[in-house]
Amino acid sequence: MRIGLKIFLVGAIPIAIAAAIALAAWLLLGQADRARQGALLAGAFYRNLSLAVAARDDYVQSLPGDRRGHHYQFAAYANQAWNDMNALIAFAGDRAQQVAVSDARNALQIFMRRMAEYVQATEFNDAAARNMAERAASLITLTDQARARQHASNTDIIQSLTERDLRVRFARDIVDKAQQLNTAIAAIELEQARNDPQAIERVSTQLEQISTELSTVLKESGRTDSAEQLPVLTADYRAEITIGAGEQIAARRLSDWTDRLLKVHSSERGKLHDEVASLLNYSVQASETDQATQNIAIATLKLAQATTKALSERNPVATEDILKQSAELEKAVSTLPISPLIQSEMIDAIAQWSTALAGTRDALGTQNNMIADMDATAGAMLERARQLNDIFTGFANRIGDFVRKILVLGAAAGLILGAVLAFYVARSITGPLGRLKNRMIELANDPFVGPVAEGDRRDELGEMARAANFFVTEIGRREHALRRAKERADTALADLRQTQDDLIQYEKLASLGQLVAGVAHEINTPVGIALTTASSMSSEAQQFADSAASGKLLRSEFERFVARITEGSSLLQSNLNRAAELVYSFKQVAVDQTSGERRSFPLDSWLNELLTSLGPVIRKTGHDVSIHCPEGLVMDTYPGALAQVLTNLIMNAVSHAYDEDDSGQMVLRIEELRRGWLRFTFADDGKGIPPENHERVFEPFFTTGRAHGSTGLGLHIVYNLVTNSLHGKIDLDSEPGKGTQFIIDLPVSVADTQPQKHLASA
Repeated sequence: MRIGLKIFLVGAIPIAIAAAIALAAWLLLGQADRARQGALLAGAFYRNLSLAVAARDDYVQSLPGDRRGHHYQFAAYANQAWNDMNALIAFAGDRAQQVAVSDARNALQIFMRRMAEYVQATEFNDAAARNMAERAASLITLTDQARARQHASNTDIIQSLTERDLRVRFARDIVDKAQQLNTAIAAIELEQARNDPQAIERVSTQLEQISTELSTVLKESGRTDSAEQLPVLTADYRAEITIGAGEQIAARRLSDWTDRLLKVHSSERGKLHDEVASLLNYSVQASETDQATQNIAIATLKLAQATTKALSERNPVATEDILKQSAELEKAVSTLPISPLIQSEMIDAIAQWSTALAGTRDALGTQNNMIADMDATAGAMLERARQLNDIFTGFANRIGDFVRKILVLGAAAGLILGAVLAFYVARSITGPLGRLKNRMIELANDPFVGPVAEGDRRDELGEMARAANFFVTEIGRREHALRRAKERADTALADLRQTQDDLIQYEKLASLGQLVAGVAHEINTPVGIALTTASSMSSEAQQFADSAASGKLLRSEFERFVARITEGSSLLQSNLNRAAELVYSFKQVAVDQTSGERRSFPLDSWLNELLTSLGPVIRKTGHDVSIHCPEGLVMDTYPGALAQVLTNLIMNAVSHAYDEDDSGQMVLRIEELRRGWLRFTFADDGKGIPPENHERVFEPFFTTGRAHGSTGLGLHIVYNLVTNSLHGKIDLDSEPGKGTQFIIDLPVSVADTQPQKHLASA
């Protein structure tokens, strides 16, 4: 028998059992669905009833303007609950269910009738509250009118005070200046008695200045006649002083005029002071009246707010307290010194407001009783709705339990029968299949062990055995061919790697040789200058020794010798230091490039040493290389590999980025990329790289300058060192005519990372 027929038998028998169970369950589930629909309707009735009660609570607690929407919500939920009850009657099968549905409908009908009565009472109270709010608003308007009149009166008082104050200041200034003028006249008479011409002239000048100031004050105060008389009297008095007249007629006229001015304005100043005091007293009384009126407005607002709160909370006790406060407010209004017409209107508004509040107070108790009655009715309705839900849910659960028992028993019988059949069929399949598996394992270890023995079967396992025999024969043939091809590929790969290592080493040595030649040329200059300076100093020293030995050494010769020796020493020191720096930088870079060891080093000083060692080569081409590196960065990596990378990038830019006579700018910028990583950005402003070459710049032996002796290994070495030795990655960004930019991301510590085996732009 074929395997497919065996598997069909294993599946067909449990399916037949499952079909019989499904038929019985379908008949029972019809009754269960009816019970569930009843339970759903009971649950919907309970939910809509709860929402109606919540809408009733929102209606009770909301403001008058928002109650209409809550009333509509209550009506919608209550009508939906009524419809649920009508629909639930059709699902009420036994007597208990019918009685429970009828009781729930009656309770809902009573609740809806109580709600309608409460809405009518609430609308009555809201109308009364609106009437009270209008009365309160009119009272505040009357208060504002009284305050406006008081403010107008205050404005007139302030204007009068300002005018009187200006006149007081003018009178005070006139009196002060007149007294100063009398004092000056007395001083002149005293100096005349002493016969002191200089003192007389000085005091006369002061008198003339005081006269001018007094004339200005008189003119500003509107006393034009007096202002015009004073300069004439002063001039006559000065002329009398000058000619030395004995009768002093002008002096007496000026003195008498000043005395009259003092009497007039002293009296006026006293009168003005009395008027200002009276105005200030009236202003204080007006301010007190305005404050009292403002307090009435504030008290009115507080009473309106308290009334709104008491009505919203349906609090009769608070309403009674508000009525008492309104009586006190009416009494306070009656004592205000304001317009009698406004005062009468304010008292009428308070009286009408109090009357409306007293009527509302009596209705609050009725509303509270209605709410208590509705709460009791709502509690009974919710309890009946819960009982309905429990009744229909229990009926559905009983049917469901019976269906589950049938399903469990039928499933157990089907599983037992299916397990027996499955065991028999599995034994007839797994035995030959296990032997086939063991034979396949033997063939995998040795393809020449022989064919699979199950090939004579007529079922699917026989077909698998015959296919396996053919597959093993074909694999054996192909394995021999693959082994021969692998051996040839391994040999070619080893030769290629050796050639690549030789070329990379050659490129490193060529770069180091170019560095040696540049540094040697650079050292020749400071060493030659130092040698010439040393020879000159030796000659100067010999001449100084000869002069000293002959005893004819002059001071000027000694000073010249000291100056020349000092200058030579400075020149020697600076050039030898320059040579030492070049040697140190070259030594450090050369050791890093040849040793290939990993070490920690400060990045900024190491880059300066590298740039110093490359200085001779760069200066010869006329290019400018700048480095921007934050201080304090320390790397733990292979400095030789990093130096080779940066050297190759600089030399690649020198060789390919510019024409022969051009000079350009190259920038190496280092910044922290993220924790533990640095970004090296090397950019030039040269010709750029065409887009079609972006994919090939890092390939070995690719170069656009082969005619000038380039090998095409510089950037390939850079790529290998960055991704393998330094465990980083490198990207290229370039446009023709806009320069080239190499972006290298390297770890701060090469020991914490793995080599990057990909390139974003290649």
